[in-house]
Amino acid sequence: MNSADGADKLRLSDNDRIHAMSALGTHFADGRLDEHEFNERSGAVAEARTVGELRPLFTDLPGGLPFDEKGTAVAVPGQDAAALDGPGAELSPRDPEADEVESLRKRGNLVQTIDGVVLGVTLVTFLVLQFVFHMSYAWIVWPSLAVTLSVPRMLLKYSDEDEELFEEIKEAEQETRKERLRRAAERMHELEPRDKRDEA
Repeated sequence: MNSADGADKLRLSDNDRIHAMSALGTHFADGRLDEHEFNERSGAVAEARTVGELRPLFTDLPGGLPFDEKGTAVAVPGQDAAALDGPGAELSPRDPEADEVESLRKRGNLVQTIDGVVLGVTLVTFLVLQFVFHMSYAWIVWPSLAVTLSVPRMLLKYSDEDEELFEEIKEAEQETRKERLRRAAERMHELEPRDKRDEA
């Protein structure tokens, strides 16, 4: 008998079930599970008695069962990149619109990073010129921002319209994730043992 078989026979505590539900909540929030799948699997977690009963609920998720071979709780991947690196990630044909959105997201993130660096460098330059070298024309660095910030946008073909779309996509993704996390938290609360809810 290997150590995984031994862990599968271990009885679950309430904290173990909460950890498993939290792991499912992460996968749900990341979009790996739809609401029906999340509700179905979290219900099965609430009824599970051993670690082994949880294993089938995580076999198709990155990181697998959120317990190690000794039955100790472990973290689950919190990023979708882990799923993209797995086997079969490129088996389905790519959607051109999805590719376009992904390209916009990458360019938007890159532009925002460059903007942050440029603003930081400009601020430091201004402070050094103004307070270290006491140059009265240190303010000249600020008008230069218009040119400096426009260069990466031009090179990346990132228009004002792209920037607006990127902000809309970010806002929509944040709202979707927030809503999923809220529903996940509600579902976990529903499945908590009644005596624990009474204590709260």
